[in-house]
Amino acid sequence: MATLPILTLQGKPAGDLELPDAVFATPLNGVLIQEAVLAYRAAGRAGTHATKNRSDVRGGGKKPWRQKKTGRSRHGSIRSPIWKGGGTVFGPQPRDYSYAFPRRKRQGALRSVLSMKLKEGKLIVVKSFDLEAPKTKSVVELIGKLGIAGSALLVDEPVSRPLELSARNLPGVKTSRSTALSIIDVLHYDTIVLSAAAAGRVAEVLQP
Repeated sequence: MATLPILTLQGKPAGDLELPDAVFATPLNGVLIQEAVLAYRAAGRAGTHATKNRSDVRGGGKKPWRQKKTGRSRHGSIRSPIWKGGGTVFGPQPRDYSYAFPRRKRQGALRSVLSMKLKEGKLIVVKSFDLEAPKTKSVVELIGKLGIAGSALLVDEPVSRPLELSARNLPGVKTSRSTALSIIDVLHYDTIVLSAAAAGRVAEVLQP
């Protein structure tokens, strides 16, 4: 088992936490991570694109001219796709882009990325995120004392209201519940900061 020091909000050691190898010591699986990212992004697509076909375009109810003896080609509607202002053929229509992605594969991708973060030293465990009041300055000081240089994802279980309010105005900082971790967030943010309770919950949920 990997052992990580538990830090206080002041950045001082407050014990050690053992992390199971089954979750935090899995090999990097780039193909699985890519599949999870594609599935997440597909589910997030709005799919509200739409074009009008010939039945949706206004007008064209009357036959433009008689069928025969005019010397012109026959037409039944001025809203035919070959006419200017006519309908669109095979244009995009509203659809749902999401597809079923197995839970075990999604969890396997998360285990792979978390293991990579731990190996790179970008996984930090704090005792708790107990903030007395919602103040952005408190989170700024916390990030500084933990030595975080880039962006940070603060994971708690559950996310307290003071922490959520304190972090939401900071660019490059986001809060998340341990049971709502997404592969996009874990990849996007440089450092993952887990509370001790969240780390235990993540280890429990992501057990293979």
